[in-house]
Amino acid sequence: MAQQAEASRPHIPLEDRLAQLLNGPAALDKRALLGTLCAEVSRREAAAYAAGWNDALTTVRRDSRRDSRRDEDA
Repeated sequence: MAQQAEASRPHIPLEDRLAQLLNGPAALDKRALLGTLCAEVSRREAAAYAAGWNDALTTVRRDSRRDSRRDEDA
């Protein structure tokens, strides 16, 4: 479910997101800004980590299928 929400969210470079937070309509105090920034970085790290695992699993599955076909042909 979280991955679906992540996929529907437009990708904004981190520098641009930081500029939005700093220059937004509501001024954030230092603690709120830091908390928001930490949450944003954490969310992006989690998405990147999940994408890396998905890529790795896809590669392993593809290699596994290729190896099993090769064994059948032999």
